[in-house]
Amino acid sequence: MIADMVFRNGEVITVDRENSVVEAVAVKGNLISAVGTNQEMEAFIGEETKVIDLRGKSLLPGFIDSHIHLILYGVNQLAVSCKAEHIESVADLLEDLKKKALTVAKGEWIRAWGYNETAVKEKRYPTMAELDAISVDHPIMITRTCSHISVVNRKALQLAGIGEETVNPTGGIIEKDEAGRITGKLIETAHMLMTDMAGYTEKELLEAVKIASEHLIAAGITSIHEAGAHGPDSFRIMQQAVKQNDIRLRIYAMVGSLNQSHEFVKKMVAAGVVTGTGDDRFKIGPAKLFTDGSSTGPTIATREPYSSDPDNFGILYYTEDEMYRVLGEAHDKGYQITVHAQGDKAIEMYINCVERALKESPRKDHRHRIEHAGISTPDLQQRMKQLGIIPIPNPPFPFEFGDIYIEHYGERVNHMYAARDYIDKGILAAAGSDAPVTDHNPLLGIHVAVNRRSRSGANIGTAQSIGVKEAIRLYTWNGAFASFDEAIKGSIEVGKLADLVILNDSILKVKLNEIKDLKVETTILNGEILYHSEALVEIR
Repeated sequence: MIADMVFRNGEVITVDRENSVVEAVAVKGNLISAVGTNQEMEAFIGEETKVIDLRGKSLLPGFIDSHIHLILYGVNQLAVSCKAEHIESVADLLEDLKKKALTVAKGEWIRAWGYNETAVKEKRYPTMAELDAISVDHPIMITRTCSHISVVNRKALQLAGIGEETVNPTGGIIEKDEAGRITGKLIETAHMLMTDMAGYTEKELLEAVKIASEHLIAAGITSIHEAGAHGPDSFRIMQQAVKQNDIRLRIYAMVGSLNQSHEFVKKMVAAGVVTGTGDDRFKIGPAKLFTDGSSTGPTIATREPYSSDPDNFGILYYTEDEMYRVLGEAHDKGYQITVHAQGDKAIEMYINCVERALKESPRKDHRHRIEHAGISTPDLQQRMKQLGIIPIPNPPFPFEFGDIYIEHYGERVNHMYAARDYIDKGILAAAGSDAPVTDHNPLLGIHVAVNRRSRSGANIGTAQSIGVKEAIRLYTWNGAFASFDEAIKGSIEVGKLADLVILNDSILKVKLNEIKDLKVETTILNGEILYHSEALVEIR
């Protein structure tokens, strides 16, 4: 069969069963038609075949981000970024918000995202008074980098009907000072409720997902497992955008919402739209609940108190029985199930639910998951292995947040976002960035999985370090397996979808501490070149 494209002279990392590395690959239509040596590819080259010289660069399967928030990432591109390099202080952020207020009509929201109080000079949150000084005509909302905490002005609180007498919602905190006055800081479900209030228009959402799709494709990401957004319209928005080709990625969409996730899951289960419904462009994923909070907040639910606070064990959204009532039914009706579970207490509760569900309604190859699985201690890992649970750790987290983890969790960092333990125990895990919480770049994730150092250079559980090929597998074949798609993608093998990524160098030959400096040069999805930073070198 004559190929449409042949890639030669490369470092083709196939991620097949043997982790083979070969020289060349041929593509016909949207499928991989041959894999092997340069000489073997000659039989697939015709007069119209594009023959690309890789010049020793790495060619990999398209990256699969197994936990990311596409819509949240997209809408953040429409807001003020607290992660901008020039923002080094609260004053810098307030100045950007003032400028934004000049461009926004009165009554409309001013939003900022990615705030990290530990990364600014003042080491604090902006106050409600400071935000009121910017505007009393605009509701203002600053969302912390974890997307679990926010600070708002008085106008936003008024729109949400929150006052000094408002009680905390289940699983959340409306912070008040010693005098009982609202500070403007909202934690967990209190933040989620405010985020629903500060919703975007449909036009903004469609613009946002289009921007997000292009950014992720430029990073070599060809498939994502969408982990949920605010509001019930996210599924419809994404499906419309896929149909219109505004989203060009493949989406495995979790059945969940960042607020009142149990209500969303129950409605979807009742509707009978089960895991696996869809096609290779858009497919329904697992039913998902939130169980605890943010690892950097810190608000995760732990079995032992935080190292930074002997009275703090974090926040739980549900009791174990409440969790089981929702997820047990979803399991019984054939869904893959999963939870956001960061702390070991939350993880243990969910594992108990899975164990109970499998006893009451046995099912083979369920591939139930745990999103994040933050503090994954050996006893919990053993139970994951026994029950066939797939953890979805976030390799980039130790890079941006590692120093915070040491402060709050001490020695527990040695089992945070595990990788080595999973591989050694035979537990299949897939990697997700959790963007926009942190950088979506898979090469950064691979770098951190291999090196396990924070941005400051601190060692963050280095016993969890893995090899380069092992890290690549987390972002490719394992991600495909976690969505029941390993037969069609995740590796470079004959008959699989031609979702491919070309890097600007050899990932197997660069120094380990320079992996994060590699760049994606070309992204190919469904046999079509969707992104390239440099023109491909055609031999003929």
